[in-house]
Amino acid sequence: MFNAFPLFLPVVYFFKVSSGALGEILDTAVYTHPLKTTSPTWRINTVKHFLSIADLSPDELHNLLDLALSLKQEWQNGGNRPLLKGKSLALVFQKPSLRTRVSFEMGMVHLGGHALYLSPNEIKMGGRESVADVARVLSGYVDGIMARVFEHDHILQLAQYASVPIINGLSDYNHPAQALADIFTVLEAKKRLEGLKMVYVGDGNNVARSLLFACMKVGMHFAIATPPHYTLTEEDYELGEKFSTAGASIEVYEDPSRAVADADIIYTDVWTSMGQEEETAVRLKVFPPYQVNQQLVNLAKPDCLVMHCLPAHRGEEITDEVADGPNSVLFPQAENRMHAQKAILVDLMGNPT
Repeated sequence: MFNAFPLFLPVVYFFKVSSGALGEILDTAVYTHPLKTTSPTWRINTVKHFLSIADLSPDELHNLLDLALSLKQEWQNGGNRPLLKGKSLALVFQKPSLRTRVSFEMGMVHLGGHALYLSPNEIKMGGRESVADVARVLSGYVDGIMARVFEHDHILQLAQYASVPIINGLSDYNHPAQALADIFTVLEAKKRLEGLKMVYVGDGNNVARSLLFACMKVGMHFAIATPPHYTLTEEDYELGEKFSTAGASIEVYEDPSRAVADADIIYTDVWTSMGQEEETAVRLKVFPPYQVNQQLVNLAKPDCLVMHCLPAHRGEEITDEVADGPNSVLFPQAENRMHAQKAILVDLMGNPT
């Protein structure tokens, strides 16, 4: 299981936070996660980033959801306006991905911009070239940087040293772009968020952490069922309680059948994430009771949504019957990565109109 956020010396960033998706821009100071750096030099970064759901206020999260809906409807009705005309986004990958690359790249295309894919072997960020140098070099070429990395500290270093917005496309700590798309998918399907119950079944990983924070900020109840020693940390749950709005609650289980009672959404992910391959054999013995199969889904509400961030290991954490069944929204969920991320891109890189 991924560890909670490491404790290092804190730093305060000054972000530009918009009260609306494309509305009036206000300057404000926001405290972000502690930061480890290899350089003794600290500086104030005045650029707005998308690093974690934890950094967003409930209003900011709802504004992004509203903007995602508007942009999706506009695209379905003939195409998006070129809100990012002339803008460019670097896509920096340490981990490969189908959805992350295509959704960000096509999002930029639909909005009139351009995306540049940089594969793991082209940069070898943190090895061949320091994260700080990559951030400063790319800032001279592009208008934004999306990074999909192994270590969350690389995201934080990019944010410290870049002079353009940084978007967290995934780290070992969290997956905020995925969580935004997931909550957007629930909103589309259920027409509301407040009071719904999401149940996460499986490994307490980076996706689970982002979903916990997102659910709390939109007033959704969050339950999680994991094997012993594979749940999220006490710090995660304490932080989630601080984020709770509209009476949103957190429930922690070892028994998935108890967790999914009255569930509006059942969510699962792979049992072994990239970077944990050496644990595969052990995890394959531990996690089978946490498979999302039809028997488990039948214990939830009849109209329960089944979600998975993909790629799925069919026959392990989810069965074909469920993944392709009437409760599944796996593929609308995957498409919504693009629409939710368009909202992030416009919010960070668009010009107020």
